[in-house]
Amino acid sequence: MSSSATYVVREEEGFRYIDEGQGDVLLLLHGLFGALSNWDGVIRTFSTQYRVVIPVMPIYDMPMREASLEGLVAFIEKFVAYRNLTDLTLLGNSLGGHVGLLYTFKHPDMVKRLLLTGSSGLFENSMGGSFPKRGSYDYIAERVAYTFYDPKVATKELIDEVFEITSSIPKCMNIVQIAKSAQRNNVAKDLHKIDVPTLLIWGLNDTITPPEVAHEFNRLIKNSELHFIDKCCHAPMMEHPERFNELLLDWLARHPIQTEENALA
Repeated sequence: MSSSATYVVREEEGFRYIDEGQGDVLLLLHGLFGALSNWDGVIRTFSTQYRVVIPVMPIYDMPMREASLEGLVAFIEKFVAYRNLTDLTLLGNSLGGHVGLLYTFKHPDMVKRLLLTGSSGLFENSMGGSFPKRGSYDYIAERVAYTFYDPKVATKELIDEVFEITSSIPKCMNIVQIAKSAQRNNVAKDLHKIDVPTLLIWGLNDTITPPEVAHEFNRLIKNSELHFIDKCCHAPMMEHPERFNELLLDWLARHPIQTEENALA
């Protein structure tokens, strides 16, 4: 049973999601092999003073013809409308960061703050070949461990989850489609359009979106600040949750959301 079982995972209208706490909305987007449990540390720390909302993106279950970043952005649009969310602080890890960027380009009025951690969109090393090797548990275990600085973070539960996904041919087809879509959707030429405060938290030892990728995001997004976490790979919120949360809390406090009401106050 995943540790996110301590939170209510709601299932309504074709959506599975967590919606905890009250206050400014933090909308969290997971990566290609991500899950709600990736964000446990963030949910625990932030749901006391923020509204933490995490939809499960239908990466493996969407119809194959829709399996693309555009399809995932359309899903987020529907979800945001369904939950009637506004003034978003958007947090995305890996592929989730990429989806968050494309959503921000389309809906600049909806996003007030942006956090990217190990985001794709400029460059990423693939999950090892175009098609995930099916049926080899050891191979999957090695690939999952590769996303962490400390292989012990790759728990058996996490490896089992990825192994189960990659054992299904339709799910693998979707993964390949979405990975190809991510490679087509290079965001470099559009990053100058982002003018909301942007926080970049990166693993100094990230092997999938290496540190130079973070520097490039920092250079191309004008209102951005970059922090590296040492002994950390592709999922800082999982490997170093305390440091990740500390950086995020400090940054949120320094960049309060400007709404029309408090601008007039």
